Amino acid sequence: MEITRVADTLPGKNPHGVETKKIYDHENALGVHILMMPGERLRRHITPVDVVFYVLEGEGVVEIGDEKKTVTKDTVIHSPAKIVHCWYNESDKPLRVLVFKTPRPKDQTVLL
Repeated sequence: MEITRVADTLPGKNPHGVETKKIYDHENALGVHILMMPGERLRRHITPVDVVFYVLEGEGVVEIGDEKKTVTKDTVIHSPAKIVHCWYNESDKPLRVLVFKTPRPKDQTVLL
C-alpha cells in the first residue's frame, strides 16, 4: 500500500509560479495537487494527454479551448488531450485543485 499525505509533500518548481505537489507518479498516470492563492493563475498551456481536474476547495475559472466556466468545490472537469487550457483564481480565497493526467505524459506540456 502506498499512502501520500499532501501536507507532507514538498512543492515542486513549475513555470506557472503557483504551488504544485506531485502526489502520484506511476507508469499509467500522474497526479498533482495545485494551490492557487487569490489572484494567481496558470499559464495557458497544452497537455499531450487527457487531464481530469477535481476542485477540492474554493472557486475558480477554468478555461478549456474557447470555453470559460466558473467552478466550485466538488466539481470534476475533463480537459481532452492537446487542447489549450488554464485556471484563474479570481476569488479572495485559496483554490485547491487535484489534477490527474492519463496516460502518464511522455511528451512535455507546451506553454503558450
